[in-house]
Amino acid sequence: MIRWKSPPGPYEVVFSTREGGVSEGPWASLNLGRMTADEPERVEENRRRLCAGVEADPDALALNYQHHSATVVRARPGARGDRADGLWTDEPGLPVLALSADCLPIVLARANGSRPALAVLHAGWRGLLVGIVGAGVEALGPGPVAAAIGPGIGPCCYEVGPEVSAQFDHDLTSSRHLDLWTAAERALRAAGCASVERMDLCTACNPERFFSHRRDDGITGRQGVIGLIA
Repeated sequence: MIRWKSPPGPYEVVFSTREGGVSEGPWASLNLGRMTADEPERVEENRRRLCAGVEADPDALALNYQHHSATVVRARPGARGDRADGLWTDEPGLPVLALSADCLPIVLARANGSRPALAVLHAGWRGLLVGIVGAGVEALGPGPVAAAIGPGIGPCCYEVGPEVSAQFDHDLTSSRHLDLWTAAERALRAAGCASVERMDLCTACNPERFFSHRRDDGITGRQGVIGLIA
């Protein structure tokens, strides 16, 4: 697990890896995704272990049915299945989770400390184009927002067709490889984020640490980002 140590405030945020779980085979070992061929009870145990990493109640864990949209919804304890790609909360103790397996897990946090609020986003190229980042920042309301971009497929591995590359700034594509990390950073800064941290860890390049939908031809698990207001 990779812990986000910024911004100052009552936040506990962890980006998961594939390590430390109970799943086997292509989903070994900390697979968080139920929409895979993994055993559901193993996924639930993995989610419990992830929640333990931020001292969260697993029964309160909220996550969405992600579908590459710009929809960000307010988290409800234990909620499942809302069609959205972002969750936000200002409720202490309510854990929120966004899943990924090449797309970017992004966390946003109010940075002024007086009114803590947190959001987690699932952002691929489609989500970036339709505005998931701006919607997430807007959901947190006025004031400075800090962001962190977690592990996702890097420009080293993310080959896209001309119909995709044509929709991004020219300097973000090289030999049809898209720099999703920088695209997300630009979107976050354009949305007014006061600070943006990047991990620049490629999921496709690191099979021991991360699941990758593209590398594994879709037969893979899910990692993600979990956060709560302590």
